[in-house]
Amino acid sequence: MLSRKLRVWYPGASFHIYARGNRRTALFESREDYLMYLSILEDVRNMYPFILHSYCLMTNHIHLQLQTTTFHTKHIMKDLHGRYAVYFNRKYNLVGHLFQGRYGSEIIETDAYFLEVSRYIHLNPLEAKMVVRPQDYPWSSYPSYLFSTNNPHVTTTKVLSYFQNPKQHQYQLFVEGRNKQILEELKNVHKSE
Repeated sequence: MLSRKLRVWYPGASFHIYARGNRRTALFESREDYLMYLSILEDVRNMYPFILHSYCLMTNHIHLQLQTTTFHTKHIMKDLHGRYAVYFNRKYNLVGHLFQGRYGSEIIETDAYFLEVSRYIHLNPLEAKMVVRPQDYPWSSYPSYLFSTNNPHVTTTKVLSYFQNPKQHQYQLFVEGRNKQILEELKNVHKSE
């Protein structure tokens, strides 16, 4: 029997975390479901503090860009997805696994990859042709980056710190593919280290 590969983790590590519905089925059927997921996320954050830099809750999968503090992602995600699965199965009178296997995670170790993950997450609804503009998708942190809306789930400070003023506009140009200069600069800095 093969054992599971241990996940790399250390305090302060950043990750791109993703999970899909079992058999690609929906994780969210109603507005209430999205709100419940975010509510549970906040409860879990109170127990296992972390920083959420960006997120997107798609119909059948989720993306989180989070930075840990002193707790491993396995504790965060086990509690978050376990509690959400119990809620969802009870509400819809279902049994069995809601999520398809273990959550996926990629450690983020460079500034360039940190920004690429943020862009990728925020473009998900556009790539899936669910919206015409990524800021129109309500279950993403992207509007918080553009409009300074009060979103208690996400912290925009680190991502926006990479951009010149007006930071929000420069970030929008980056996400929408009209400014690739920042990535080239960050990649060049990383190569010279």
